[in-house]
Amino acid sequence: MTSTLLRGLSMSFKLDHHHRITAQKIFTHPLCHNIQWHDVASLLGRFGEVYETHRGNWAVMIDGESTSFGSTRTRDLTEDQVVKVRHFLRSIGLTKDLLKAA
Repeated sequence: MTSTLLRGLSMSFKLDHHHRITAQKIFTHPLCHNIQWHDVASLLGRFGEVYETHRGNWAVMIDGESTSFGSTRTRDLTEDQVVKVRHFLRSIGLTKDLLKAA
């Protein structure tokens, strides 16, 4: 398990093996096409509140700020959603290098 304090978060978090594998898939180049919503929701749940909006979009709220990741109609994330989650994780300080150091 890894414990670290990320930029923008007021508390540390721990990534277990399952969360670390999901994060590694998100940062993989070329883009991984078999990342499931429930795995990403579990990962993002470590940082904030994950919820579904009234329009069926999937979002996470951290420190009062909400970020939407689009529709959850399919089991796997689309390429655009993977990129958006990747950018979100980078914005809170979780990077591919940080995962390697863990």
